[in-house]
Amino acid sequence: MSIMLLYVDDEAGPARRLAEAAGLEARAVVEHRFPDRELRLTLPFAGTVASPEPMPLTLVVYRSLDRPNDKLVELWLIARHARQQGARRLVLVAPYLAYMRQDIAFHPGEIVSQTLIGAFLAELFDAVITVDPHLHRIDRLDQAIPLERAVALSGAVRLGELIAERREEPLLIGPDAESRQWVQQAAGATGFAFGVCHKTRRGDREVAIALPDIALRGRRTVLMDDVASSGHTVARAAEALLAAGAASVDLAVTHALFADDALAVIEAAGVGEVWSTDCIVHASNAISMAPLLAPALSEVLAALDQRAASD
Repeated sequence: MSIMLLYVDDEAGPARRLAEAAGLEARAVVEHRFPDRELRLTLPFAGTVASPEPMPLTLVVYRSLDRPNDKLVELWLIARHARQQGARRLVLVAPYLAYMRQDIAFHPGEIVSQTLIGAFLAELFDAVITVDPHLHRIDRLDQAIPLERAVALSGAVRLGELIAERREEPLLIGPDAESRQWVQQAAGATGFAFGVCHKTRRGDREVAIALPDIALRGRRTVLMDDVASSGHTVARAAEALLAAGAASVDLAVTHALFADDALAVIEAAGVGEVWSTDCIVHASNAISMAPLLAPALSEVLAALDQRAASD
């Protein structure tokens, strides 16, 4: 066997959907956690007498990097072991990419995690594929992950298509300036009108929202963003929209982080439906990213094969 997709059981659903769409065999990494929280990982092949199947030449590792700290250790263990056992090409599919927000030192002494984590992943893998990475002050993913094949896809159009199925003539609203790119992509694909709020942040969980200058009374609105974490930005935007006369507020988001009580905060603010992609496994998942990820993965694998053939 020359290629295989690996996943951990908590992401079996989206990983298997990607494997099926890409025509790959998928197998699980067995994970055991000791009482002291150390990890023992077992791959589904070992090349030993007990397990004679050899390491595939190409491994695709599916691991979305929400709750990233343990997962980064997993990736290091898997990648280093795979290289030692003969794997020649390693591809990481991380639909959510952690540590991308800290791209500058906002205060003296702060560690800039974006480039450090990017370099870490580039040392382990030959290619990285992600969805809607949180990039503020750079234009391309390869500026954070120094690889020739650092691929950033967007879930905006997929979410726009979902909204079109669920709501008739909605008004798409971005909760802050950073969300404009996703709202604009979805609006361009569907033809829906859109607007973008202005956000003033006063802390991790305290924000003020100014609505766009657009008619809101009686409109069915859908807030769109790349990620929902604490939920407070979405909540304040929803409250403002409803106070301005919006008939309803729903939420469509690529990455359903929803830390702590975020979903309850959002629902208490008057948000109706919550739809997310399966980039992060969550009860709100309403759309698969496999149809978008599979062609990108196939293209990356073909390019790596071509490079190997020419070496």
